[in-house]
Amino acid sequence: MNLPRAMLLACSLAMISAGTCASELPPIKPVAHVDLPRFMGTWYVIATIPTRFEKNAFNAVETYTLQPDGNVYTQFHFNNGSFDAPLKAIHSTGFVKAGSGNAVWGVQVFWPLKAQYIVAYLKDDYSQTIVARDARDYTWIMARTPTVPQADYDALIARVKALGYPASSIRKVPQAWPVTRQ
Repeated sequence: MNLPRAMLLACSLAMISAGTCASELPPIKPVAHVDLPRFMGTWYVIATIPTRFEKNAFNAVETYTLQPDGNVYTQFHFNNGSFDAPLKAIHSTGFVKAGSGNAVWGVQVFWPLKAQYIVAYLKDDYSQTIVARDARDYTWIMARTPTVPQADYDALIARVKALGYPASSIRKVPQAWPVTRQ
């Protein structure tokens, strides 16, 4: 079996098994509507249950750009392992699901797989958000600022726990700004 096909098989099996575990919990309810142009821009990752690519992220930032075709170009930048580590970048495309109020996307990092992306919480002023998945395997708490007040952080963590995520798996992402990006 060639490597791309083996990777596809492994990813497919992982997605199926994650979906099986999540079936015990109800699907995550997305917010009613996301104003996509307002949602675009820079989001600092405050806390996460990370993917394997970002488990040691420092200064993690996600930037969304709305494309003319309605898809969302995503740039995820972070320092891997410390504030002084080299900058890493992951680029992907978000495909907004029709009829979801722009709150459910399929995010594609590697073709042909699209990972579920649900805007599960969005503060009215678009300053804080929680992105979740029905599988309860990954989540991202993000804000327009590198830090949030402790009371807001505690409330966001409580929301993630209420979605069915284990609190012990949540990692607060170290943020130290200003940083000059190269």
